[in-house]
Amino acid sequence: MTPDQPGIQPIVRLAGVHKTYEAETGNVRALEPVSFSMERGHIVSVVGPSGCGKSTLLRILAGIDPATGGQVVIDGRPITGPVPNMGIVFQRDLLLDWRNVLDNVMLPAELARANTPEIRARAIALLTELGVGDFLNRLPFELSGGMRQRVAIARALLMRPSLLLLDEPFSALDAMTRDQMNVILQRLQQHEQVTTLLITHSIAEAVFLSDKVVVMSSRPGRVLDVLDIDLPKPRPLSIREEPAFTALARRIRVLFEKEGVLAA
Repeated sequence: MTPDQPGIQPIVRLAGVHKTYEAETGNVRALEPVSFSMERGHIVSVVGPSGCGKSTLLRILAGIDPATGGQVVIDGRPITGPVPNMGIVFQRDLLLDWRNVLDNVMLPAELARANTPEIRARAIALLTELGVGDFLNRLPFELSGGMRQRVAIARALLMRPSLLLLDEPFSALDAMTRDQMNVILQRLQQHEQVTTLLITHSIAEAVFLSDKVVVMSSRPGRVLDVLDIDLPKPRPLSIREEPAFTALARRIRVLFEKEGVLAA
């Protein structure tokens, strides 16, 4: 595992986090002890096969699902329940069909009783930066899948979260739209400087977006390696053709091949 860089204090630290689900038919070990850290303003991807516990790890980090053992520390405080000031985007956008785009984004402000003109202006600015500023009054069914996920990302960022969690948000999109969303997310994450955890199946997506990639085994998930991605940002899509990028992607593929996740 890559050690923390000297002088950089991680905002998130997972130490020996593991999870076992109890069931009448027998316990299911979802995660072996997992340890890694996240530095402030960085984006970390967790990449691994289906069923390896990636989403379980995200729910534990969010405080939604308690770990069986180990510890999650955010800003020096151990997590014992749902984490405030956190934005989450799931595979499904979970937009409310009866609310227009702007009203969907403003929902967190309404729940926090912070529906102010300043917050509304921020919502419009986020939607504009995400390329859907011309659709403020449209209903979700009038939007494409990629546009809906942009609205979901704007909603998650509205209240300036200290941590953004993304659970395979682009998995249902076509390849071209997914590439476009990768570029948009990279630009927005850098602009907002929000510490981000991305769950993904895509090796290329993980390397393209991340400062660090956590490579997971099959279930029960364990950390095979943690790779620092020392490629300059912002990254154009063409970087995926560069030798440094392909070497990093190959390192991850080789790990999966050794695990039997991918055919050699």
